[in-house]
Amino acid sequence: MTAIDVRGLHSRRGDAEVLCGIDLTVARGEVVAVLGASGSGKTTLLRALNYLTPFMAGEVRVADACLVPGMSERRDRRTLQAVRRRVGMVFQGFQLFPHLTVLENVTEAPRRVLGRSVVGALEDGRRLLGRVGLEGKGAAYPHQLSGGQRQRVAIARALAMEPEVLLLDEPTSSLDPALVGEVLAVIADLAASGQTMLVVTHEMGFARRVAARAVVLSEGRIAEEGTPADVLDAPRSAATRALLGSAARV
Repeated sequence: MTAIDVRGLHSRRGDAEVLCGIDLTVARGEVVAVLGASGSGKTTLLRALNYLTPFMAGEVRVADACLVPGMSERRDRRTLQAVRRRVGMVFQGFQLFPHLTVLENVTEAPRRVLGRSVVGALEDGRRLLGRVGLEGKGAAYPHQLSGGQRQRVAIARALAMEPEVLLLDEPTSSLDPALVGEVLAVIADLAASGQTMLVVTHEMGFARRVAARAVVLSEGRIAEEGTPADVLDAPRSAATRALLGSAARV
């Protein structure tokens, strides 16, 4: 069963075309690793899937909702809200509310958007914090946490909306190397539970272990896709070979 279907996606930034006709289908329960050099269009692709970044051509289908060019936050509010309730996103820079506690960050959207009761939202929030290994941190504020802990709060916050699809944009890129493992372990646990995910990552080992499919972007196009073993062990495109060569030098 298809979770997301992308057809002919084009996006521009000024005069530069960032996405150049992306076609991509993600099955329910599938984990797709999105790989590529800086500037290849990875973040733009993820943000287009819930229309945080509008696109100029193509369409994105999520369940019975369809995103198309020219949508308005006001005129198309219901469609955009329907998609964003189904498609959660975890950003590189956490984007937690600094004035709210950890538990308040996790429960804010379910209460305000989904209409959950305070008691129910708090119960679910504590359960999710336990799931990401942050039991007992509910009363802390973001500035009191490590980067890895903040990213795990961001994952719990996204999960609190019970998304059908979870988008993770370089979830470890802003972390110290010592903290990367704790975030990747949480994502691996979600993958094992059947959570549909698109993960933009430069962690090749993680992609190999957790993803069912790897997609390599280059200059706004899909240069190659397949199982992680096929893509990483026997790359067919020059873009993939260059990416793997640069990763090996880091």
